Parts: sequence; C-alpha cells; structure tokens
Amino acid sequence: MNEKIIWSKFLNLIQNEITSLSFETWFKDTELYSLKENKAIILVPMPIHKKHLFDNYLDVIKDTLKEIDGETYEVEFLLKEELEKKQEEVQEEKVGEKPLEFFSTNLNKNYNFDTFIVGNSNKFAHAAALSVAENPGKMYNPLFIYGNSGLGKTHLMHAIGNYIVENSNKKVLYVTSEQFISDFLGISKKDEFGNNFNYIEYFKNKYRNVDVLLIDDIQFLGGATQTQQEFFHTFNTLYSDNKQIIISSDRSPDDLKLLEDRLRTRFCWGLTVDIFPPDFELRIAILKKKIIGGAVEKEIPEDVIEYIASNMGSDVRQLEGSITRLLAYSTIMGGSKITLDLAIEALKDYVNKGISEKNDIHKIQKVVAEFFQVTVEDLKSKKRSANLAFPRQVAMYLCRKLTNESFPKIGTEFGGKDHSTVMHSCDKIEREIKHNQELANIVEKISQEIT
Repeated sequence: MNEKIIWSKFLNLIQNEITSLSFETWFKDTELYSLKENKAIILVPMPIHKKHLFDNYLDVIKDTLKEIDGETYEVEFLLKEELEKKQEEVQEEKVGEKPLEFFSTNLNKNYNFDTFIVGNSNKFAHAAALSVAENPGKMYNPLFIYGNSGLGKTHLMHAIGNYIVENSNKKVLYVTSEQFISDFLGISKKDEFGNNFNYIEYFKNKYRNVDVLLIDDIQFLGGATQTQQEFFHTFNTLYSDNKQIIISSDRSPDDLKLLEDRLRTRFCWGLTVDIFPPDFELRIAILKKKIIGGAVEKEIPEDVIEYIASNMGSDVRQLEGSITRLLAYSTIMGGSKITLDLAIEALKDYVNKGISEKNDIHKIQKVVAEFFQVTVEDLKSKKRSANLAFPRQVAMYLCRKLTNESFPKIGTEFGGKDHSTVMHSCDKIEREIKHNQELANIVEKISQEIT
C-alpha cells in the first residue's frame, strides 16, 4: 500500500471524526511524504499547521494510522522547504563523503546462547547476559563480565551480540582491547596533505556510531594512558545516548589497578558479574556437548569422560582440546578403541603440564584430605563435625595462601560455600598459627608437600 492510498484512507477517516471546518483548515492540504521504519513524515503548508497539529491532533493521527496499517508510528511534520533542505544536505553528504572500510560486527556465529553450557558456576552471568541481549541499553548498562581465562566470557559476549543482531536492526561491534588500541594509534596517521581528519572521523564513527559496543579483555588498556582517555570519552558518549556497553576482563573492576579511577568507577555503574571455574558436573556437560557437537563417530566411555573432567583443570578450551587430542591419538594408533588406558596414555602430557599439577585448589584439597585421613568429598560437603570442619578450614586457608584465587572461587570449589565463610576460615587459621606452634608445623608440612 503506497503513501497516497494510505493518506486517502486517513483523510476519509479523519473527516468523520472532526468538524468540516477543522478538516478544511488543518488537514485538507496535508500530504503523507513517507511511512517507513516506524516513522511517518507529513508535509504541511505553513508553520502554524506544524504546531497546531502536534499540540491538538498528534494522538488522533497516530491512532488513525495504526487503524489503517496496524503499526505504531512516530510522526514528524515538515514544511516543503524543510524537506527540500534536508534532501540537499543528504545529497551534499553523499558527494563529499569518502568510502570507509566495510563495517563488520566481528562476531563469531558459532558462539551463541544455544551452545553455551550453563552450570552453577556461570548461571548468574548467563542470566545477566541474556537479559542484556533482550533489552540492550535498558538493563544493566554497562555489563561487566570477569573471570579467569577460558571460562566462557568471550563466548557470552559473542552470544549477546549475535542475539541482538538476529532480533533487531541495531548496529553491534565486538572488538578486543588490542584492536581498540590499534585503531586509536591509527589516528596519528597522516594523508598526503599532512592531515588526519578522515581517520579521526572514521575512528569516531566506528566506535561511537553503534548501538552496542562489546570490548573484550579491558585489562590490556592498563598503561595506555591516552587510549584510556579516548575510551573514557567513547564510553561517556555511548552511555549518555543509552547505547549498550559490555566489557570483559580477567579480574574485577577493583583489581584493575592500572586503569584510571574514573574508568573503574564507570564500570560499576551497571552490573558486574563473575564466572567461576566449572565444577565437576559442568565439566562433564561441556565434554559431552563437545563430543555431540563435534559429531564424534567413536564411542567415548563414561569413565574416560570422567577422567578428563577430573584431570584437565577448569579451562574450557583445554577440556575441549583434550577430546581432539584423544581422537587424534586413537586414529594415529591404528583406530584403536578408546579406553581409559588409552586416554591416560594420550593425555599424559596434558595432565603432567596441566592445571591439576599446579598449586591449584584441587591439588590442595587432595593433599589436605590425605593428611587428615578424610575424603575430598567430605571437605566439600556441608557436614560440620569437628573432624571435618578443621581440615576444611586449613584447606581453605592454604588455597588462599598458595593460589591467586578469590574468596568466592574458593567457596565454589568447597561445595558452594559463601565467600564470607572462606574469609572466616582463613582469618581463624591465620590467627591460631601465631599462637599454636603445633598448628603452624602442620600447615608448614602440608604446604611443603603441596609445593
């Protein structure tokens, strides 16, 4: 249905709603210029028409258009001279503009919410990411996601971007902080006349003329003072225009000591969520998803999957890589059937060099459990008997002392204990060591065995 037909129907309906004098005065000489992208542009003969129609008939016009077309439109009134001026300005911009690099979202289509495995360690971050994807610029702005490498931060960021692109016409840009730095340094480039105006304009258009900006690994902006200043201005521009900002880091805003205070403060304006390392059940789910998604022809027994989940650490990339290595090893060995013995042989280098052999939480739990003759499951349980509570407190203390892990992460690895429980345990053992030499000797002995 073209504009003339719509406006003819519109005028017929309006004529029945108002007096003939009002219709002759305010509507007879109007014209519908365009009706697209939920906006109606109506041409009027004089400035007084613009004001009177806006003040007195705006709701009636919107309701009538919706009755005809079924859509809700924003309405703009223009004089013919104003329309011609706008058209001339657009034409001048087209003549004077220089071709810019093709815009790319930089999103990986394989990273979406369907392929993200949700568990206790990441369900809050997943829920927050989905809320932002469904309401960009309206909920949790900015969204700051942090956690160790390989836990799914980048996957979630791409999932947000892909969801928004698929369900709206918003302009989305994903970049790493290294790319932002590289683009900013390009501002110093000069053309043959010694100017850099075109590149400055390109830079601002790329980063400020978007609806959603996702910037990964923000910690790498640390030390780049001028780049931080530019990102500060970019952040302010987008935020003031209600554009969505999503940021990721390997540490919380408070721990980004090399970034300016004014940036770290802004990162906390919205919602800050952390992703913890996957627990055993989630690691199992990730491995099974990798096996199914990779269309693995060979059967991988349950005990092999459990062995990998127990010994490959918590880095999702390492978990997935172990499946690839296992399948490759089986093929090289003449198509051998995958068994636990084959997996142990194929992945021995991974296990020897992997996270499980470092001073990580799992190793500390194992050594403490053996020393006190309890099980790791007992340390993770909710049992509060004295023969378990004390070893658990020692284990938490050593986890904090010998690793760089946060209180919340340690609590997660001890059966989902609250971070305040971990803090209390660490403080208690630290105080008692100062006055109890026997305890100090025990902790020192366990520490030596761990290291």
